[in-house]
Amino acid sequence: MEVGARLALVLLAGLIAFTGSAQEARLYVTSQAGDRLAPKAPARFTNTAQRGVVIRIDEAVRDQEITGFGASFLEAGMICLNSLDSAHQEKVLRSLFDPETGAGFTAMKTVIGATDFQSAGPYYTYDDHPGDLGMKLFSIQRDLGPNGVISYIKRARRYGQFVLQAPMDYPPDWMLFDVGKNQNVDPRYFDALALYYLRYLEAYERQGIVIDFLSLFNEPGIYTTIPANKIHDLLRDHVGPLLAKAGVKTRIQPSEFNTRERAFQDYPVILSDPEARKYAGAMAYHGYEFKDFDKLKELHHRYPDLKLWMTEVDHSYGTDTPRSVVLPKKEYEDGDFWGNQIMNDLESGTSAWIYWNMILDEKGGPWLLSPVHRDTDGNQQHPVVVIDRQSKQVTYTGLYYYLAHFSKFVRPGAVRIAAAGSAGGVRSVAFVAKNGDIIAEILNSNSREAATILNWRDKFLRVNLPALSITTCVWKGSG
Repeated sequence: MEVGARLALVLLAGLIAFTGSAQEARLYVTSQAGDRLAPKAPARFTNTAQRGVVIRIDEAVRDQEITGFGASFLEAGMICLNSLDSAHQEKVLRSLFDPETGAGFTAMKTVIGATDFQSAGPYYTYDDHPGDLGMKLFSIQRDLGPNGVISYIKRARRYGQFVLQAPMDYPPDWMLFDVGKNQNVDPRYFDALALYYLRYLEAYERQGIVIDFLSLFNEPGIYTTIPANKIHDLLRDHVGPLLAKAGVKTRIQPSEFNTRERAFQDYPVILSDPEARKYAGAMAYHGYEFKDFDKLKELHHRYPDLKLWMTEVDHSYGTDTPRSVVLPKKEYEDGDFWGNQIMNDLESGTSAWIYWNMILDEKGGPWLLSPVHRDTDGNQQHPVVVIDRQSKQVTYTGLYYYLAHFSKFVRPGAVRIAAAGSAGGVRSVAFVAKNGDIIAEILNSNSREAATILNWRDKFLRVNLPALSITTCVWKGSG
């Protein structure tokens, strides 16, 4: 069927949808005034144009498919969760993963061995036995403990389903040239490191957990000081062939770079070689510095077949927060900052958006100490949920609610569509779901109310936006 004929059928379906009664949109609001994911009275599309900021929604203009939204499984979060009684633990998990009564997180991060918030014990990897090239002493035993990430993942899966990706800060120290002076991987151990990754994937699968995406290095150059050309060699000649031969289901993210600028610079070094690129399943990057979205968009256009994943960002004293500001941030207003960052990444082509710490305590911890591995003291950070381990009070931050508007309503398989128009602190992104529903997320970053008009198929929907709010609009599309 020709494009014109298909378009005619789509328009006809739209006309049929309006027959008999005006098209309705369901509304859900989080606002400074106190609403939290609150359902509101439906609004109706009309044939009459109205005054306000006009946002034109066009599902014929499509971009990236959405993988999901979420945060990270880390021992620090499990320690905090376990400080509550059983009923309240389950309530927190439900609020994060249940798609009906909670945020319904659908894309999550775990980690391979130690990182700064693997806080249930000392620094570790899965094989701290120098020279064990065959990984005969490889063990994930710590992850199986009551504060371990496998226990955490299994408990979360009672309430919802999500894809998992896993990066590594460092391989076992004995694979490095010198952990104190040169933290690059010695190429003599590339085969052993490839086997290390495989053993990790196999061990997790035996526990019923499939790692959907393996990310070879977390922030290379910050942690393991391996350059992009060596990551290319490791991927093309060692990890890629070994995982392919083993027949594992896991796909590979060549790395996750600490900024959008680094991703823009280093991914072409790895992906310009077709023999390396064939093993790449997605491109991961971190959202720190909150800039260079144009470079991210260019990367998306250069490699449209590889989804972009934003796999880590936070408030911390090592990133964007001065010591004069108290972390964690419990002010509702912080949610608007994160709502804008999520939209910035989505508009640049990102398919998955994953925050760093999902749960921390009232002090922004607990954190791991291992200075040689860049895990230092005073590492307070901001999570999605704060659990006060002394008072047992649970605080759902502004970030939680703004992130939940995306994770709860923009489900995996949705596709971003055109949402053109913004003014005076009002902006929107829109999606078409797998069932044909249209979802528009609208931010009002102003301290006063604002009105916006959604213009869709020559129909008009007026949405009154409370001060400092996010509003989700959902209506039936073409099906």
